Amino acid sequence: MGILDRHKRIETHATLLLVLSFLVVTIGGIVQIVPLFYLQNTIESVEGVRPYAPLELAGRDIYLREGCYNCHSQMIRPLRDEVERYGHYSLAAESKYDHPFQWGSKRTGPDLARVGGRYSDAWHVDHLTDPQSVVPGSVMPPYGFLMNRPLDGRWIGDSMQAHRTVGVPYDADMLTHARADFRAQADPLLNPDGLQDRYPGAEIRNFDGQPALTEMDALVAYLQVLGTMVDFSTYTPDPNR
Repeated sequence: MGILDRHKRIETHATLLLVLSFLVVTIGGIVQIVPLFYLQNTIESVEGVRPYAPLELAGRDIYLREGCYNCHSQMIRPLRDEVERYGHYSLAAESKYDHPFQWGSKRTGPDLARVGGRYSDAWHVDHLTDPQSVVPGSVMPPYGFLMNRPLDGRWIGDSMQAHRTVGVPYDADMLTHARADFRAQADPLLNPDGLQDRYPGAEIRNFDGQPALTEMDALVAYLQVLGTMVDFSTYTPDPNR
């Protein structure tokens, strides 16, 4: 009873309860966070993971702006039903250049972690323009207006510099060619010099089928790269991590 009486005093004293709760949370946080500062690397290094190309990065910004993350997660959990439906479970390394990352568990629509290459560009354009035309019963709103919003990439270098500040390894060469790479990825006729050397595996084509470079191009380029950087046919997990 003595212990219960002392606990009752804590529960009935708001200030004391607040201070002790804060103390417990602080200790728990320190125990979890401090060890990370003594590890050389908290994320397994995985071959193939690279920073987004400028057009893909712009598409990701549009994805965030339109709130796509509210209905689509980008995290396949290591559960049998998820792996069979979506593909290999997500690796932390796949999101190491995402600020913020797009994990979560809210799925009004399907998970998009492995959507890259699963559908054609035309399918994505049709789906974004009129979702119900390709997925009957979908509650997704239309985003056809993206076709009418041109992009010139004037701020893409600044965006890449901001990401570099938080640790994304965009080097001087990438920043110098940022705007040219932005335009070239959506137009093979521009003969993008060095684009694929800077961003291995970057797909180069007119994504929305229109002469002008639009927000639809950028968003489709982003969707088509999701889950494609790691070759899981050759991936072997590091048992020491």
